[in-house]
Amino acid sequence: MTPPLPPPIAGTAIGSAPMSPARREAFQATLPLVAAVGAVAVLTASLLVSKLLLDAVVGFGWPVAVYVALLAGVGYGPSLWWCWYASRRWGSGQLGPDIGLTPRFADLGWGPVIWLGAIGAQIAVGAIVIALGIPLVGNTEGLDEIRADRTYVVSLVISAVVAAPIVEEIVFRGVVMRGLRSRMPIVPVVIVQGLLFGVAHIDPVRGSGNIGLVMVLSGVGIAFGVAVALLGRIGPSIVAHAIFNGVVLLVVLTGVADRLDDASPVRSEQISVVDESDIAKASSDCDPNGLRTAKIVGEPLERLE
Repeated sequence: MTPPLPPPIAGTAIGSAPMSPARREAFQATLPLVAAVGAVAVLTASLLVSKLLLDAVVGFGWPVAVYVALLAGVGYGPSLWWCWYASRRWGSGQLGPDIGLTPRFADLGWGPVIWLGAIGAQIAVGAIVIALGIPLVGNTEGLDEIRADRTYVVSLVISAVVAAPIVEEIVFRGVVMRGLRSRMPIVPVVIVQGLLFGVAHIDPVRGSGNIGLVMVLSGVGIAFGVAVALLGRIGPSIVAHAIFNGVVLLVVLTGVADRLDDASPVRSEQISVVDESDIAKASSDCDPNGLRTAKIVGEPLERLE
């Protein structure tokens, strides 16, 4: 009679080998659905409150940078708190591992690749929007009017290229994706979180122009979501998000967008889109003394991503 086979040897193809880095970083549902719902609700509420607060204090004539900081703090602070709370309440208590926030030097290489993918998605969806005649209004109007204000430009860059990418990726590609994953297959998860990301940029001021903007930014959000699902972490998408917003600001603030607008207004609108919930825009008005005062107009539900 043939003797029984020996137990598998750990570390071999037959045995229970240690989990590889690729498998260890595979996208997993580390949080429940309630964490995702709460993240969207908190972000939406905080952005609405920041807009109402801005409307209440805009007449004080404070420096534009103060308004930008106020919008960033009120609009993003509660979301960071919720993500931390969700990790403590339903996760391991360690926010980084719970949402895939494990930065690596490789993220600097993956970031530009993901950014190119997001640009491809933007162009593809934008082409559909233009072909169907769907209204599209970019969310960077007015930025070129105040590019000479260095304080505003610096504060805007910090908000759009640093704060927004970190917070929005933590919320949408971190907590929301992992919360949805507890109830849905990965493909619907990627699509739903992308749509939520686009809807978060709605602003009544733009009217029907929100339709095209939401579609374009949903495509960008889906591209980021695909990358996170494949890589298992959000570090690369944070880098890509920062590049996306940084390039748009560079195009607008250097006046390149103006030249594009002269050539094709619709194409310029498609390019002048930033992944942020609320974009602080300044328009020059004159007070009774003839002094230039800053008026900030809140944009959609997300910040300069």
